[in-house]
Amino acid sequence: MTVTDLPKTAEGAGADDAAVDTGSLRELELAASAPSYPPPNPMQRMPQWMQRPPSPPKQPRVRPNPRQIRWWIGVAWTLIAALSLGFVAHVTLVGWLQHSRGQFLLYEELRVELAKATAPLGQLDVDGNLVPNGTPIGTLTIDSIGVNEVFVQGTRPDDLLAAPGHMRDTVMPGQEGRSVIMGRQATYGGPFQNLSALEDGDVIEVTTAQGTSTYEVFNIRREGDLLSEPLEPGEGMLELVTADGAPLAPSGVLHVDAALVSEVHETPSPVFTEKVLDASELPMGSAPTDWLPVLFWFQWLAIATIALRWVRGRWGVWQTWVVTVPVLLALGAATANAAMSMLPNLL
Repeated sequence: MTVTDLPKTAEGAGADDAAVDTGSLRELELAASAPSYPPPNPMQRMPQWMQRPPSPPKQPRVRPNPRQIRWWIGVAWTLIAALSLGFVAHVTLVGWLQHSRGQFLLYEELRVELAKATAPLGQLDVDGNLVPNGTPIGTLTIDSIGVNEVFVQGTRPDDLLAAPGHMRDTVMPGQEGRSVIMGRQATYGGPFQNLSALEDGDVIEVTTAQGTSTYEVFNIRREGDLLSEPLEPGEGMLELVTADGAPLAPSGVLHVDAALVSEVHETPSPVFTEKVLDASELPMGSAPTDWLPVLFWFQWLAIATIALRWVRGRWGVWQTWVVTVPVLLALGAATANAAMSMLPNLL
């Protein structure tokens, strides 16, 4: 090969490369001008009834915050629901359990007092002091309606939570004169819920520190009915009192009068009369001034409700409800229990 042949060789190589580049460009132009077809869709191979259109993308859920009014509306609704459910649970279950436990404890206390001969026989105890409210003083048995209750001294709303109560200005059962025992109709076990089913001639037995006394029903009175005839000297009468009408919606007061048919026990002289009784101790009486315990429990219920709404946005719905629902129900029941003293004592 001579020197004169070198340029020719380089020139020939450049011509070949140009030919190759021109061919590649031509192929690219043909590929670009060719029509493009989308890849086959697997859904097109399926029957029409099995095809489902794609779901639209989910929008992120915006949770309310304490700066929005609907956040506080949720707090209010949760608070109302907790109060309502707490009241229903208290009336149907918690109150019944509280009454049953109270009856057990009162019976044990009364049994000890009777064995020691220190149970009260009148308005004063063995030390000459007024018998404290809530002190067990006897048992009341009415077989015809299934009543077997320990009753206590006092008829305030708080006194009637665990047991029927003896009106403090009246004589003890079995003694000469009129003795009054009041009990709830529907709440806290409803010991007198079937009192309206009593009939003339039904037997009532009352046991106190002086023994067992027997009474027979002779009159059932409601609002507007005539009072029973005054007692003669040496006679005794038992008056049972409760709410009349539908449970939790009383229409008045029901009175059951029963005459003492057993021996009359010795009757101590009274030291006070009805004039010294508080309004909350009378039939359908309430204590509207006992609002401090209600406020105490209500504020904790409100705090728990606000905490529930705040935690819900961080834990999740189910986790929040599992943790907070028992707390809300317990606080709602405690608030309802405190509020019962502000409601009529015979409910």
